[in-house]
Amino acid sequence: MRILVLNAGSSSLKFQLIDTDGAAIAESRDRRLARGVVERIGGQAIVTLQGSDGRATKSTAPIRDHAAAVEHVIAWLTSSDSGVEIESVGQIEAVGHRVVHGGEQFTHSTRIDETVRRELEDLIELAPLHNPHNLRGIAAARGVLGPGVPQVAVFDTAFHHSLPDVAYLYAIPYQLYRRHRVRRYGFHGTSHRYVAYRYRQLTGRTREQTKIITLHLGNGASACAIDGGDSVDTSMGFTPLEGLVMGTRSGDIDPAILDFVSGKEGLTLHELDSMLNKQSGLLGLSGLTADMRELLAEEAEHEDRRARLAVDMFCYRVRKYLGAYLAAMNGADAIAFAGGIGENSAEVRARICDGMDWLGIALDPEKNAAITGTEGRIDRDGSRLEVWVIPTDEELLIARDTWRVVTGADVRY
Repeated sequence: MRILVLNAGSSSLKFQLIDTDGAAIAESRDRRLARGVVERIGGQAIVTLQGSDGRATKSTAPIRDHAAAVEHVIAWLTSSDSGVEIESVGQIEAVGHRVVHGGEQFTHSTRIDETVRRELEDLIELAPLHNPHNLRGIAAARGVLGPGVPQVAVFDTAFHHSLPDVAYLYAIPYQLYRRHRVRRYGFHGTSHRYVAYRYRQLTGRTREQTKIITLHLGNGASACAIDGGDSVDTSMGFTPLEGLVMGTRSGDIDPAILDFVSGKEGLTLHELDSMLNKQSGLLGLSGLTADMRELLAEEAEHEDRRARLAVDMFCYRVRKYLGAYLAAMNGADAIAFAGGIGENSAEVRARICDGMDWLGIALDPEKNAAITGTEGRIDRDGSRLEVWVIPTDEELLIARDTWRVVTGADVRY
């Protein structure tokens, strides 16, 4: 089944075209036919496309909205330039959408109909920075491909619905949960679920035998404790702001800081929210950049104190969560690094694991240095915990979920 995977942002549209079915999933031979991204939607957009030959091309085009972006992508996919054997939109058999927030009602990937669309609109108040854009992508795909092509929503929050109440509730008046569903939802669920699945493939373990901590470390970063194949705790909370230090997000802070800073700086709640989401994290600490690669370079080349501080705080916060989750689960079998930083920065992985020998975590420096953007095991012989690098593949999981929902197949992964 040829499935178009869409991830719509405020002014961007990422896509992949993936061919998959039950046999392909069982044998891990899904085919990635094309991919790309349309950026700066609303004006002269930047379009990056990669067809079946693997070569990427970059161009510009006037693209006014997400519908026009989907039209542009479909026109390219059905042209000879893509190298994809699709001559008409009718050969795209389904569309899978990344949807950030599914609230409490969406615990699994779901086929989108009018009822589901209305429920997603009701959830905008829980994810005002993300869900409206996801809905635009859904509307754009329906407008271009027509109502006959099934669409499936795959939720970042769904994997974390197995959290026990002691992990998802806040110690605030309980009626706030009952009235307004103020609770910890967790995010990056599709990534954590894929990494856990791939770990099982690599090690031959069953779902029930899977007891690991997954670390999705990128511009957005989160940790997840997985026991028996289920998420039992995760670092992000009511929003993606809670938890680890991130590119521009603060992660955990004392809430009283908000009132204090508001009084001192004269900031509104909206301005404070913007500060914590867009001006904090690595960027706020360093005063330089949110890019971990640039911070490591500044630290190495110029011995920049604040660059080093930002990197050290990023790694320290991850270590704290690792220790907490090992305690909460009474140990684990493995740790798995994923995400742009987790997959590509041997230096950050080494700093995170440094000094954790007492907990049974010991890296092999040579193995660690040899892994960049590929999967592999990097712990030292005798390490009590296995340490893995497993590049995430959220788009592949979205495509597989879309196939499963559309066909009604009883497949769990």
